[in-house]
Amino acid sequence: MQNMTIEDGGPTAIQASEPKRVVWGKRVKVAVVLLGFFIFSTIIGVRLLSLKQWNTSTAPPECHSPACLRAAGRLLTAADPFSSPCDYFLFTCGSPGAARGRQRGKGISRHSNSGEGESLQGRRARGTKTERMNDTLDESLPDRQTLLLQSIRETLETSEALDSLEGKALRFYRSCMDTDTIESQGPEPFLKLVQQLGGWPALGEWNETDLNSTLALLMGQYGTFPFFSVYVGRDPNQKNDTPYIQIDQPDFQIPTQWDDQSQTSKTQFSVRAFLSSSNQFLTLLGVPFPSREMHKSLYTALASELATKSSPLHHRHQANMLYQRVTIRELQTLAPVIDWLGCLEATFHPLPISESHTVLMHNLPYIVHMSQTISKWLLRNKMMGRDPIQTYMILSLLYTLLPALDSRFRETQRSFSVALGNVEEEEPRWKHCVKKTEEGFDRLLSHMVRDRSAPIEAEALVANLYSSFQKKLSDLTWRDKEFRNSVLKRVKSLTPQFMPVTDTDRLTQLYSEVVISEDSYFSNYLQSLLLQRQRRTQLYSQSLQPDIMSISPVLSGNDIIFPSGMFVPPLFHPTYPRALNYGALGFMMAKDLLHLLLPDFHTQSSSPESVGACVWSKYISLTEGRGRVGAFVLSLHQKLEVWVQYTALQVALRAYQNSLQHNDSDSALTGLFHTHLFFASFTQISCDPYPYPQLMTFEPSFLVSVICATSDLCPSRMTCQGTPLLASVDGC
Repeated sequence: MQNMTIEDGGPTAIQASEPKRVVWGKRVKVAVVLLGFFIFSTIIGVRLLSLKQWNTSTAPPECHSPACLRAAGRLLTAADPFSSPCDYFLFTCGSPGAARGRQRGKGISRHSNSGEGESLQGRRARGTKTERMNDTLDESLPDRQTLLLQSIRETLETSEALDSLEGKALRFYRSCMDTDTIESQGPEPFLKLVQQLGGWPALGEWNETDLNSTLALLMGQYGTFPFFSVYVGRDPNQKNDTPYIQIDQPDFQIPTQWDDQSQTSKTQFSVRAFLSSSNQFLTLLGVPFPSREMHKSLYTALASELATKSSPLHHRHQANMLYQRVTIRELQTLAPVIDWLGCLEATFHPLPISESHTVLMHNLPYIVHMSQTISKWLLRNKMMGRDPIQTYMILSLLYTLLPALDSRFRETQRSFSVALGNVEEEEPRWKHCVKKTEEGFDRLLSHMVRDRSAPIEAEALVANLYSSFQKKLSDLTWRDKEFRNSVLKRVKSLTPQFMPVTDTDRLTQLYSEVVISEDSYFSNYLQSLLLQRQRRTQLYSQSLQPDIMSISPVLSGNDIIFPSGMFVPPLFHPTYPRALNYGALGFMMAKDLLHLLLPDFHTQSSSPESVGACVWSKYISLTEGRGRVGAFVLSLHQKLEVWVQYTALQVALRAYQNSLQHNDSDSALTGLFHTHLFFASFTQISCDPYPYPQLMTFEPSFLVSVICATSDLCPSRMTCQGTPLLASVDGC
């Protein structure tokens, strides 16, 4: 007890004996520590509040632009993951890829918003609502390519600049849409062209033009390649982007079937239908009966003989027939009936072509066979005036120009396709005309679409998204540190950019001499073929650039270019809230980057496989029950695609957060804003099937549930009947 008394009183005695300044010094130290802690806590609190206020603060002003009003209409009919979290991700997309995997909705009654005791009638009603919502989504959000075509259509139909350079593209489109004028002209435009080419013995007049002079004219002026195809591309066996002239078998009009045993293509199954369609074409062109019978038979026989040495791509790949390098001089020796130098000079005029130029062959045995066959037919039919070869070239030209002729020609081609069992829905006229306008006026349309995309907003999205992508790569787990550093160095060396602007002087040079009228689609179409030749020539003389129809990033040297064709409504609009742009297009861009720059990442990291398996297990646990997790196993490539989409959503979300840090003002839409609007935007486009629809076995909108299980950025906790949808500790 005495010790206890002394111990209790000790401090008091000591303090009393110390100078008062020591006591004051200790108090100051304590006060400084408390003040520092208070300041630090305040800073952290403000920082956390700044993050949380994206979701909890008063809603910013609504966007009321015309583009926003259209987007609002889509949002109001779409599923909101935070108002119906129990089953929003079970909606199917309505696309061809939607049938992938098991049928959704089985084993999920325990997650119904109506309660565990939901009746069969209630489940059916909910299913009807789901189907109705799917129909709306399917109608309002087509695939990327269709969205781009719709945007180009709007550009062409709303512009009134007919007297400007852009007016030539507008007049071309309008002449294509003027079907009344096209129908009234019938086959006359084509028959006049045939006369300009020296005539045709099937119609009684022919100047007996030389094979190679006619062939060079068809290839150079009219984009027609009867006996072989010619295009420009790079050699995948080389690391550089050097363009090469490439020569392949043609797109035969007579269908073939590959026979593995004989290693030849057979045409017997399609001869009758081909004869019928050829007869109809000759009739429409006014070829009299006796001549018609002879020419259709000779044409079919020649087409069949040429096609026997064609082969499918998989066979040529296995036989190492692709990208065989030969010089034009060597090719002339192998297939002497064709004047290769003259024909290629016409195709790539005005570029200089010499016999020492290297070309890449994709079916050299066919080319040799083609030369031998034509030589044989020329000799065999010398007494007949070489009719079959001229007929073959004239009808090849007809197939090239079918889109510019009246509907009887297109219906004949369609009937032939149906007779072969190919039942395809005919595309709307506007879509056909947009595609044809793009073929000739791609540079001009790219310039027009780029201007409508608002380059400043698009460039900001590209910069933020790529910065977030780089940060994500550095956070990933890699097996090999050296390989990791090389990839990060490569990614850092690339310059991401929105589609570069086309110089107006260059556009003027390309299109100034093109004459386009609104009352002659056929003559306009011929002008378009000349523009396409210019495009081939540019591809051969310059580095490859993405065209207007590109819908994904393209590597070009040290640049990674995001084509203007990606930045179209409803994926992107300069007046949208940024949350809408980042949740939709931002996610797609991140997904494209992962596929483009990390195609084999699974060989350098276990993360793709483990994360993919983790997300999949949560989906199965939620939809099938925890006891069923091991019953369904994804393949390696399916796990990789799940990882790609999950990572892409994380990258896009981080990019949006970064944009808010630089500029915290963002508008709202239908009462949704910031991350809530970001996720709502993502769920609308998560059904995007590009580029690997077969690999996703569930709708990617489920990824919102996984991210929100561990993130404090979500506007609310996702619960079903008061229970968290996913446990917060179960992050992937």
